[in-house]
Amino acid sequence: MFDSSLRGQSYTGLMLHRSLSLRLLPTALAAAALGCVLAQSQAACAWGNEGHRLINRLAAETLPASLPAFLRSDTAIKEIEYLGPEPDRWRSRGEPQLSAAQAPEHFIDLEPADALGPLPRNRLDFEAKVFASGQRPEKIGLQPWEATEVWERLKAALREYRSLAAAGQDTRPVEEVAIFYAGWLGHYVGDASQPLHTTIQYNGWTGPNPNGYTTAHQIHYQFEGPFVAANEHEPEVKAKMTELKTIDGDIFDSYVAYLRHTNSYVEKVYQLEKAGGFAGAGTAESREFTAERLAAGASMLRDMIVTAWVESAKPVPDPYAGK
Repeated sequence: MFDSSLRGQSYTGLMLHRSLSLRLLPTALAAAALGCVLAQSQAACAWGNEGHRLINRLAAETLPASLPAFLRSDTAIKEIEYLGPEPDRWRSRGEPQLSAAQAPEHFIDLEPADALGPLPRNRLDFEAKVFASGQRPEKIGLQPWEATEVWERLKAALREYRSLAAAGQDTRPVEEVAIFYAGWLGHYVGDASQPLHTTIQYNGWTGPNPNGYTTAHQIHYQFEGPFVAANEHEPEVKAKMTELKTIDGDIFDSYVAYLRHTNSYVEKVYQLEKAGGFAGAGTAESREFTAERLAAGASMLRDMIVTAWVESAKPVPDPYAGK
């Protein structure tokens, strides 16, 4: 049994879903974690900065020539990269309402979510199921709904771009909007490539522990923080990206499948930590595993952007027709 009361605590950049007990951390690690809570600087909040920027940059750099030039420009690539950690910048104590409202959008605990039955496509339907069970949505997480909603914003912006371009009108404003949505989307897609964003085992093993995995509240930060910053670089990650594809079928179903694949690696993270894989330079296996996870995020983001462009060509009914 996990303590759901700990869900939803702000933890800028590190994306630790519950508040950490700093008394359990080594002094240096506690200082680093506290710095991420109190400051907006992302330099020490790796997957919230280095990892997210790398995922977004690789996705933008590998967009195919079939997409509009504005999305593939140097300016767009730099902006999309910058926006990788953007939602982490909204987790400040200076904006408590914003921080509280958007914190659940970075994760989903699939164990309690699946216990409620199949995940509905509509966010409000899921929230209704959670409330009906006597729980609260912010304790379980809203990750797939936020990601698909931002993807739909991107698709809508690209549809508007097509319309304005066809009419010979100025497309610059909608280009800027689409670039923002692409960068914003990248944050959640990146979060969803990190196994500890998909489980109640987010930061130290809970419940029966026959394999003796760590129960200390530091594996999350140790894995996605200093280890990524020190050991993961663009060439190694880019080499592990999958081939470009357009996502067929329902985007929500595809995204949930992506989340579930990520979730299948939860125990692997703990196994690597137990073997010293996230200390210092780690091991060849831990470095390769982490590069693959970052590459999975970059590949999925690229494919979702491409799919948004393809889907934006499909006509939709005018919501204001006849009114």
